[in-house]
Amino acid sequence: MAKTVLVINSGSSSIKYQLVDLETGGALASGLVEKIGEPIDGHYKHEYNGEKHELDEPIKTHADGLKRVLGFFEEYGPNLKESGIVAVGHRVVQGGSVFPKPALVTDKTIQQVKDLAVLAPLHNGPEATGAEVMEQLLPDVPQVFVFDSSFFFQLPKEASTYALNKEVAEKYKIRRYGAHGTSHEYIGSVVPGVVGKPAEGLKQIVLHIGNGASASAQISGRPVDTSMGLTPLEGLMMGSRTGDIDPAVVFHLIRNAHMDVDQLDTLFNKQSGMMGMTGFGDMREVDRLIKEGNEDAITAMGVYIHRIVGYIGNYAAQMGGVDVITFTAGVGENDDQVRARVCKKLEPFGVKLDEAKNAEHSKEPRVISTPDSSVIIAVIPTNEELAIAHKADKIATEGKDTYGNVFSK
Repeated sequence: MAKTVLVINSGSSSIKYQLVDLETGGALASGLVEKIGEPIDGHYKHEYNGEKHELDEPIKTHADGLKRVLGFFEEYGPNLKESGIVAVGHRVVQGGSVFPKPALVTDKTIQQVKDLAVLAPLHNGPEATGAEVMEQLLPDVPQVFVFDSSFFFQLPKEASTYALNKEVAEKYKIRRYGAHGTSHEYIGSVVPGVVGKPAEGLKQIVLHIGNGASASAQISGRPVDTSMGLTPLEGLMMGSRTGDIDPAVVFHLIRNAHMDVDQLDTLFNKQSGMMGMTGFGDMREVDRLIKEGNEDAITAMGVYIHRIVGYIGNYAAQMGGVDVITFTAGVGENDDQVRARVCKKLEPFGVKLDEAKNAEHSKEPRVISTPDSSVIIAVIPTNEELAIAHKADKIATEGKDTYGNVFSK
């Protein structure tokens, strides 16, 4: 009989889900719930067996959305019980210092996830709500929290600690937590097999570049640094986020533009990055503008590449060299021009890109550098859902987590 895990990613006004087949690693079914709690009709999309089923209707709460999703499984398939569901895995952005590893969903862990919403206000609350609802809808199936920040809990202190007043940092739990950890961990684990190198001692840089973007440095599969910090705002330039910026810009805008905290939050997280500089967060539109000679787009792309290359140089120095650089996520996997621009900057250090391989539009993991390149350049599609599914299955199989929580029907 098949073994499956239903992976759920609850956002502030949306829910993404996949039913993952643990044997094949593929998605048996997937879907999306959008515009939860909004005054206009929400939207459902459920895909199974090559067919897409869509529905528009008001969606008041996450509970309403998830009930409808389970109805789709019953009506359109696949039947969850017949599919061998063993667990529901919930992606949670922020585990703070509380959750260095995945955890069973219990009343206690739900409350802890809610308490950590102070570090991820747009994510942790809805993610806790999703778990509460699914615990009621599927009471006989273990529910598991899998945290984006857990992988980077292993960061050395010199990488995770800010040069902030010690008492303030400790009181308000300010440190580098990182994000996209599930993706970085997954990519780091499959790189050795793709490039044909032993994992032990392998020095790699993973570039998770999508609308949100982050970089990590790893040695032997363990993280030694990452670009995102207390929140996902720090680091690389992104679709709508500033990435690294002088904190004094905040003081300047408060004093001179009379902006409040909410306005600054919106400006830095939703109105900056590529969107703020060009009017578009979609890199395909930015590339179009560049071809048309648009100066704003040319400048924005220059900043974008400059930041990525800067982090590569930083991490290579911190690790004492680099063996593999891997591109992943939406832009990293699909935008050959971004990859080419980054690698062009690295040519003085012996990086050589195979232009034909780079131009291929393949969904398969592949090496795109030449055999004589000083660093292996790879493109590997990320699969956070599969990583979450495996972690959830492990806890479900054992019936307990590392925190002493035990699942009982």
